[in-house]
Amino acid sequence: MGSVDDGSTRTDSMDLERRRGITIRSAVVSFELGDLTVNLIDTPGHSDFIAEVERALSVLDGAVLVISAVEGVQVQTRLLMRTLNRLRIPTLLFVNKIDRMGARYDDLLADIGRLLTPAAAPMGSVAGLGTREASYEPFPLRDKVLGELLADRNDTFLAGYLEDSLTADDYRRELADQVSRSVVHPVYFGSAMTGEGVAALIEGIRTWLPRTPERVEEPLQGRVFKVERSSTGERTASARLFAGTLQARQYYDLHRAGVVTPIKPASIGVFDRGGTIRVDQAEAGRIVQLSGLKDISIGDELGSPSGKDGHLFSPPTLETLVRSKDSRLYVALQQLAEQDPLIQLRLDSHAGDLTVRLYGEVQKEVIASLLESEYNLPVEFAETRPVHIERPTGTGTAQREIGDPDNPWAAAVGFRVSPGKIGSGIDYRLEVELGGLPRAFHTAIEETARLSLQQGLHGWEVVDCRVDLIHTGYIAPATVAADFRRLVPLVLMQALLDTGTRVHEPVNEFELELPAGSVSPVLTKLAEATATVVEAVVGPQQARLTGLIPAGRLRPFETQLPGLTHGEGVLLAAFEGFHPVPGVPPYRRRTDGNPLNPKEYLTHLNNQ
Repeated sequence: MGSVDDGSTRTDSMDLERRRGITIRSAVVSFELGDLTVNLIDTPGHSDFIAEVERALSVLDGAVLVISAVEGVQVQTRLLMRTLNRLRIPTLLFVNKIDRMGARYDDLLADIGRLLTPAAAPMGSVAGLGTREASYEPFPLRDKVLGELLADRNDTFLAGYLEDSLTADDYRRELADQVSRSVVHPVYFGSAMTGEGVAALIEGIRTWLPRTPERVEEPLQGRVFKVERSSTGERTASARLFAGTLQARQYYDLHRAGVVTPIKPASIGVFDRGGTIRVDQAEAGRIVQLSGLKDISIGDELGSPSGKDGHLFSPPTLETLVRSKDSRLYVALQQLAEQDPLIQLRLDSHAGDLTVRLYGEVQKEVIASLLESEYNLPVEFAETRPVHIERPTGTGTAQREIGDPDNPWAAAVGFRVSPGKIGSGIDYRLEVELGGLPRAFHTAIEETARLSLQQGLHGWEVVDCRVDLIHTGYIAPATVAADFRRLVPLVLMQALLDTGTRVHEPVNEFELELPAGSVSPVLTKLAEATATVVEAVVGPQQARLTGLIPAGRLRPFETQLPGLTHGEGVLLAAFEGFHPVPGVPPYRRRTDGNPLNPKEYLTHLNNQ
């Protein structure tokens, strides 16, 4: 099994993971519990690596959510539990570190019921809490607390419970059913350090979490959730097989964003007792490691598409400038982005600046460590800043004809831009006949339009926007796709200028618990941070404040909080959405030659 403290865990293979004692990248191991094969995906707990968790959630049958007996329910814990409940993923809770000083039992169970789920079912008690001798004792299955919890969610079980006619098997069947429907969540206590309570947890995995239904006879269906490079530079992909059988050196369909391409894996590996073994084929239920596929990405689906959207959490809302004297930096970051699609790169071709999107400050350290260890590339980061977005404020149109003075290309195009629904991204539609233009030209127009909207009037990405293609024209055989790719940014930005946009900033929802005597100075600092307090409940000893705060102001406020509250303030914050920026909006330098200025744009194209 290995030890976090000794840096010998099987699933923490990076040097940085071993040094810090945390998981950064998801890792897979497989083991046997009797006749049950368990594939375990170890995911990070830190909020900076929520993207790793998201990819794992798309392939799970069940989950074990780990909580510290000392630190208790964290912001990230609440976010994950909310998501697991929304996805109806059967979940066990494991309260770790019962041997640590300050470990809690009763009030932690109360916090779990109040902050995480009212359907938490404690499966045992703890003796010697907070000492090295801490031990876990399972409850009898016919426990009163468990019985009342199950009866509260099933009238038939309730009748038998009141009549005292239920057997241990009745309890076992009902608990398994309610866990499988994600209605009840068993809670185990223990210590990974001493191994106490771990056997009970493993038995809980075997007993309560539902087994994968056998779908071997169905057509192949799988999803890629991890891509990495070996020490030799070869790309390997980890995928969960939901149905069918996958064979090595056979062709299969790969689905990505509606496009289907044939692939042929050179080899297939399955996870076995902490390692991987080569096999000729793998069946539904397994997690496989595929090699020999140059063009494969996280989120790709194998065989037949599932129709499910893998996006569960908000995208990163911070960005930072990465600097290095080594010219290999861009290629190295591109390869890291293969393993994490949310590492979005932005290259300023004029200044040569590279910008990377982040969830938090810890990611800087991780990226720097990876570049140093894997590419021998030392880097420096600029100060992190929030990522803004732009949304259209009205409807605007623009059009260019072949032969116009500011159109040197053999192409014509026209757009109408208008606001879309919140969360809709880019809604691209045709108001022209599809057959009036070769399909390759339509592809070039749409791809370039989406690319152009990554930089709006103020340099930020334009979202929640509807784009209608209202006019096209070409000259056969003179027109090529490149004519449209060069013309589209000019026309689309002109339509956007006619529309107008408003810049929005990322905003976090916060919940703050603090001593009643600290409310006044905290409210002053919240006002300075342009936060909005939605509710304030002040008692004789404690107070609770909830509200909204701009993401860019959260970190400075968080560093001031201990001094304002004598170290007793507890702040919970999570991304809430994008809100309009009051006053003068921030501007981000463009990297596309500025299509809003035709002369500057043409000079940029000529210099490429």
